[in-house]
Amino acid sequence: MLDEKEIIDGCCRRDKKAQKALFDRYKSVLLGVCIRYSDRREEAEDILQDGFVKIYVNIQDYAGTGSFINWMKKIMINTAITHYHRNLKHQYHHDIDDIRETDISGYGFEMADFTREELLDVITNLPEGYRMVFNLYAIEGYKHKEIAALLEIDVNTSKSQYSRARSLIRKKLFELKKERKTHPPHEQ
Repeated sequence: MLDEKEIIDGCCRRDKKAQKALFDRYKSVLLGVCIRYSDRREEAEDILQDGFVKIYVNIQDYAGTGSFINWMKKIMINTAITHYHRNLKHQYHHDIDDIRETDISGYGFEMADFTREELLDVITNLPEGYRMVFNLYAIEGYKHKEIAALLEIDVNTSKSQYSRARSLIRKKLFELKKERKTHPPHEQ
């Protein structure tokens, strides 16, 4: 089994075995990144494939400083954003003012109340713009100014979409928790 440095060196030489080893080793983690930015698994797999092509083409640019996986994650995120821009004109859009927030203050819950799949499902089903901003800000740690530049939106739009995404997530989690109380898992 090749170690990370051997894989990187082999990929720099365009060695097919090294490229396959890279794909096999990191596909699951990077697919998880892509899934957060897409509506469907098939779309996430397309983003993953495009991202790996970019990794293979640009691997010689990896300076060896910092985490290699983080370098690849950044490529996947940028590929997802490019995919978002390319497909923006084909998507059904929710106008930000058409989505009403529900005040659920006072209804606390712990993240442990939900499975990873349930949380991912809630995030995946956000309107696309909200999902992009939420992922970039809450999960990837980008600042609103950076998000605005990446998505070509106003900084205040980024902040507003993040706030509304959080509100929608809270609402969906509240509904999920309420549904569980009404219909416990053993009754379903």
